[in-house]
Amino acid sequence: MTDTAWETLSNQAIGVAGIFYFLALMVHLAEWASLRAPRSVREAATTESSTGGGVATATGPPAGLDEARSQRVDFLGRLGVVLTIIACAGHFVSLVGRGMAADPNRVPWGNMYEFTVSGSFFVVLMYLALYRKYALAWMAPIVTGFVVTVLMVAVIWLHSEVAPLTEALDSYWLVIHVISAVIATGAFTLGGIASIMYLVKMRVGETTTGPMSRVPSLAVLDRTAYRVHAFAFPVWTFAVLITGPIWAHEAWSRYWNWDPKEVWAFITWVVYAAYLHARATAGWKGRNAAILAIIGLATLWFNFIGINYFSTSSQHSYAGAAPEAPAVVEARGAPAPSLETR
Repeated sequence: MTDTAWETLSNQAIGVAGIFYFLALMVHLAEWASLRAPRSVREAATTESSTGGGVATATGPPAGLDEARSQRVDFLGRLGVVLTIIACAGHFVSLVGRGMAADPNRVPWGNMYEFTVSGSFFVVLMYLALYRKYALAWMAPIVTGFVVTVLMVAVIWLHSEVAPLTEALDSYWLVIHVISAVIATGAFTLGGIASIMYLVKMRVGETTTGPMSRVPSLAVLDRTAYRVHAFAFPVWTFAVLITGPIWAHEAWSRYWNWDPKEVWAFITWVVYAAYLHARATAGWKGRNAAILAIIGLATLWFNFIGINYFSTSSQHSYAGAAPEAPAVVEARGAPAPSLETR
């Protein structure tokens, strides 16, 4: 296949992936809508609850739904996961095609469009990998909705033509650094979603009907968020404090340049370190831990996207610029400017 054919395949595959993600989102929303019990059942549940006879269900179809409705909920849940897997496969094909379209062939991490598509792919991949281990069925519409939104932004506003890697990016450290960073980003995003839903669940309260009946209990949400963050943190540490400085030294002859992206990556590391330390030593759980985790998620995604658009001094500006933008030309293999000259 020619480079043009590979690029066309990549563009078509991301379109197909977006369609299947959207279908998965619609199916999961239909699944959640089916959890709403008929009015007679809700009134009966309210009566039983007022007399002390109500039974709460944390996951699965609410008590009182007929068997046909329960089967429909289960079928829609399974169908949504299948559609998500198909979409993830198309997503992967798009990334492969993007890398093969370049001459020479390369990893698909050369600009902001490719970083965004890759980052959203790893969010889905981590979701599917942890789906059974942490019982993440309740997260399905949130994850698919998030990915659909991110892909729309990438395709409409961030898309750029395939181009060779800049000199600063043309290193095997790119593969090591970025893979570890995006894996951690995917896991941190899932942990952040669990923390957000903890606060929502705490405000709404336990319920036996409606979509929130699908969301686990507060204790389960808190435990899931902690476990996912505990997995992601050492991976992020490896990316930010080990491979990042080594790659920076190779590209710019300095291990640490006080670049805005480096600083914000370290801020993210500090926030998540504080989160895990507070959980382990001070016994922080529940609301305070969830708020701290959400702050970490905000710093993570600001570093991923915001720095490329709001910083004028970052040497990582090539990540969001067009291949021949002045920021790219200036950053190619150039040593980092000193603090005095910035």
